[in-house]
Formats: sequence, C-alpha cells, structure tokens
Amino acid sequence: MKLTANIIGSGFSSLAASCYLAKAGYEVTVFEKNKTIGGRARQLVKEGFTFDIGPTWYWMPDVFERFFSDFNKSSQDYYSLEKLNPAYSVYFGKGDFITIEDTLEKIAAAFEKEEAGSSKKLKKFIKQAESNYNIAIKDLVYNPGVSPLELVTPATIKKLNQFFSNIKRDVRREFKNQRLIKILEFPVLFLGAKPSDTPSFYNFMNYADFGLGTFHPKKGMYQVILAIENLAKELGVTIKTNSPIEKIIVKNGAYNGIVSCGETYASDIVVSGADYHHTESLLEKPYRQYSENYWNKKTFAPSSLLFYVGFDKKLKNVNHHTLFFDVDFGMHAEAIYDTPQWPENPLFYASFPSKTDINSAPEGKEAGIFLIPLAPGLDDTPELRETYFNKIMQRFESLTSQNIKKHIIFKESFCVNDFINDYNSYKGNAYGMANTLTQTAFLRPKLKSRKVKNLFFTGQLTVPGPGVPPSLISGKLAADLVTKYHN
Repeated sequence: MKLTANIIGSGFSSLAASCYLAKAGYEVTVFEKNKTIGGRARQLVKEGFTFDIGPTWYWMPDVFERFFSDFNKSSQDYYSLEKLNPAYSVYFGKGDFITIEDTLEKIAAAFEKEEAGSSKKLKKFIKQAESNYNIAIKDLVYNPGVSPLELVTPATIKKLNQFFSNIKRDVRREFKNQRLIKILEFPVLFLGAKPSDTPSFYNFMNYADFGLGTFHPKKGMYQVILAIENLAKELGVTIKTNSPIEKIIVKNGAYNGIVSCGETYASDIVVSGADYHHTESLLEKPYRQYSENYWNKKTFAPSSLLFYVGFDKKLKNVNHHTLFFDVDFGMHAEAIYDTPQWPENPLFYASFPSKTDINSAPEGKEAGIFLIPLAPGLDDTPELRETYFNKIMQRFESLTSQNIKKHIIFKESFCVNDFINDYNSYKGNAYGMANTLTQTAFLRPKLKSRKVKNLFFTGQLTVPGPGVPPSLISGKLAADLVTKYHN
C-alpha cells in the first residue's frame, strides 16, 4: 500500500515538494486555499491583459534546470525562455538612466563611462561573486539547515571573513560613484534585507544579475507554475483548489490529518508550504515550536504595494524591467527596516512585460506592473494606495517624459491586507524572512517539526530563504527530509 502525503499550499515550494514526493512513491494531494494554484505567483487576467501577480524576475536559470533535470525533463519541455536585452534600466533623474545589458562586457563598458577604472573593478568583483555562487547555489543551499556544520566546508572556511563583513562595505570599498553603488546593492533586496545587514558572501546575487542574466518565460512567470503543475500531474499528484486548511490534527505527538472545508483528510505525512507562522496557528498551542515573541523579533523581508495597470497605448523610455532610484534609498530602507512607516519618497520598480511578450497586452497597448517595497504590518487603506499611486505616477511621467495617467484603462492594486487575506502571510510580508547573518541556514525556522512527528515545512520562511529559485530548492529539501525521517 502506497504511503500518503498531504501538502498545504501550491506555490513553488509546495509544488516542487509534491513532485519529489510523488517520484519517491508517495500518493500526494495538494490543498490550495485559493481558486487557482501558484500561491504568490498567481496571475491576473483582465480585458485582454495578463499580469504576473507576484514574481516577475527569472534569475538563476540553472536552479530551474536542475529541478527539471531531477525528473529527466528540461524547462524547454514546458515553456520557452528568452534572455532579456537590456536586462533592465535604472532611472536616477529625468531622462537620466543607466541600462544594464545582457553580457558582463557590455555592463563593464557602461560602468566605465560612469567611473574611470570601474570596469576592471567590476570584473574582479563579479569573479568573486561567481566563486561564491558556485559554493552557495551548487552546494550550500541544498543543505537542510539541520546543523551549523553544513556551512563548514574547505571552500567556506577560506571565505569565513565574508560572513562577518557586509555587502554595503564591500561595494563602497571598490566603487565611489553613487549610481553604480545603487545598482550593485540592488540585487540583495531580493534577499530581504539592507545591504548593511547582508553578509558579503551573498554577493553571489550580483553574479546571478550580471553573470547569468535576466530571462523571461514566454507568457510570463505563471508558465513556470503551470509547468510544475503539469509535471506533478504526470507524476500522479492530485491538486484540490478552494480548499483552505482549518486544522492540523495531532494524536500522541504525531501528525494525524488535516481538516479542509469541514472534512478530515488523513495521510502519513504533511508538508506545509503555507506561511510558517500561519501553519503553526493550525496546531494546538503545545505543538507550536515558535512563540509570537519569536516571530515578532525576526527581521522580515518587505511587503509591497503593487499596481497592475492596463494602458491604451505603448509607453516610451522604459524597458521590460525598469527601476526608479531617483530618491534617497537610505531613507526608504529606514522606513522599511528601522522605523516601519509608509515612506515619504519611495523607490519603485516597474515591469512592462508587453515590451517583450505580445501575450501580455492587446496590440498597441501596454501592461504595467508597479511595485513599492514597504514594511510589513503597516496600515493599508484604499486612500493610502491611491495617494502612493499618484506619487509614483507623477514621478514616472516626469522621469520618462510622457503623460500616461489619461491613458489608463484600469488599475488593480495588491498590498498588505491582500497578502494576509490571500496567503495568510505574517504581517502581510511579501518575500518571507530576510537572509541576515542571524537568519541564515540552520538559524532559520526548521523544515522538520521538533514537536510533531511527520509534520514538515517548506517555503520562504524556512531554508534556504526568499525568492523563486530558493523556493524550488526548499521543496526538494523538505521532500528529502520526509524520505529520510518518515517511517
């Protein structure tokens, strides 16, 4: 008789775990609270426009390929990938931007124009980042965070000092031009912490950016979700949508089943890719590993205010990915991490997938996604959303020298309250728990419950951390622990 596994959630980590467990011989059922799968990576389709609700950056293609290759597949079996050129552009003032192209040589040339001698420094910096990438992404992140010894290898011992310095210090030691500094510090925002709180070792994100490049799956990031769903179904996984979990049943210290829509579903093990804090709230108090005080003291990655906008014309002076760094980053970071509040002058990011992908918008029109990083747990009201939409639209029009507000067909927004309602996200965070030194590897919440036998966790609040590639890896790690410890 087959062993059975229930999986809570259908984001990247949950779907990945479902595939690995099905491959290992489990009969797997996935329970998703929303009407469509994908978790934070769902899709919005409206009036002929298609938006990725969550992740829009496809970095670290090697991690995706490693995932599919574990099932003797390739990403190309499910979706087509295009390397973006330019990868993105960064605005610093009106008509003043730097374009990041698709090779290190081109990027180095752009740096040299800004700061004499910086191209040579950049190549040296990226070479070290590549070395860290090879250690981290090809080795360290595939450890389950069970022991500090996982971090101790001959390669990491040589780089020990990089765990006690930080990205901000390293970048500013080599580069003096503030614009280049901002560009080099930008990728660590994906890790959910300030550059000053992110260990130097994490500069491997700069290699992901400049060394490997930025890609776009045709028809959007949701195609990756659909690809993993197809793989899961090929492996025999059952997926149930509109199935929120009301309770995790524990008997004699062991997981016994889950309750969804009033019905009990027993299985041998359960893996939750839902918000970790929320998952533990489904347990009776004695079975929770982490207190409210524990979660409250943790450094969380930002939440976001997002707008999905349909325009009735094509926009100019923007690329598929465009960053707006025309205001003080330090003050915005302070409003996220130090004194949580709505930022007075926020940096923001915009994505125009229809610049690359004709599937994103009707002909002659443009799909725009705008994102403002915010502290989690802020008050979120329609009035605040509207205020900030007007703020960034005014700056956007000025910086890119065009009038666009009168060309808006519609806009939809998504913010703190939606992250809580749709994903049960702790304080409405968007990206999970930050990868600071004290929240790395074995210091993150555990994949395997210490208090409940046969209860496992996956996703961005556990190892290895925030982001889509780490979530895929997290699914594999959770499944590996299940097969190792379940009896």
